[in-house]
Amino acid sequence: MSTFPGLEKCPPFLSTEYHHGPRPARPVTERPAKLAVTLSRQTGCGAHAVGEELSHYFEAHGIGHPGPWRLYDRNLVEKTLEDHHLPGRLARFMPEDRVSPVIDAVDELLGTHPPSWLLVKQITETVVVLAEHGNVILIGRGANLITRGLDHLVHVRLVASLETRVQRVRQLQGLDKHAALDFIRKEDSGRRRYFKTYFGRDLEDALLYDLVLNTDHLDAGEAARIIAEMALAMQKHRSTQVQVPLAVAAAATMRVEGQRASPA
Repeated sequence: MSTFPGLEKCPPFLSTEYHHGPRPARPVTERPAKLAVTLSRQTGCGAHAVGEELSHYFEAHGIGHPGPWRLYDRNLVEKTLEDHHLPGRLARFMPEDRVSPVIDAVDELLGTHPPSWLLVKQITETVVVLAEHGNVILIGRGANLITRGLDHLVHVRLVASLETRVQRVRQLQGLDKHAALDFIRKEDSGRRRYFKTYFGRDLEDALLYDLVLNTDHLDAGEAARIIAEMALAMQKHRSTQVQVPLAVAAAATMRVEGQRASPA
């Protein structure tokens, strides 16, 4: 029996509930003009700015359902807390990183916050609901894997050279070179751990994305235009196919109890 109750409950989620192989198919009847985008990023690639420009581009060109496009980055945590009627104080316990299982178990015993695996499960549920609706751009949190069974999603990975990323972080946060470099390494390392722990995959695997875009020599507007053109091309291609994948099952059905964490 585990010394710390709850440790045995940690997933990885998608390795058990979200199937990565071929899915059953169904005939196409109607093809609603629904579209959504996930953005995975290295720290300092300008993902938030690209997401903002992309939402403006889609709205200006009437792409997707009628109505505004929504961008979720760090505010995805706030949306999750709202959806699940949780107190705002829990936001600080929901970083895009792996929480130490020992600390997590102790905090659970003390009633400081729910276990991290449960908080991640709730984020996953919110991501699925947002993605199924369309007209949304989701940054980080493994959204590309969570939504890969939905056929109206386009998955993009933003990368750039370390030199470029350091320069951007220094400009945005007013840090010196060494502090910016340390910030980038910690953020990137945390995201890789989060991705591996909860989804059992390598964040850097290019095959998880429809487009990998180097932003070294692109501003946010140019990057957004390339992504939009790619999304429209994929949407047109999908509309001509006779069969499409079945949508992923609702995140609420994920079986997480009884799953053990993979080794760190």
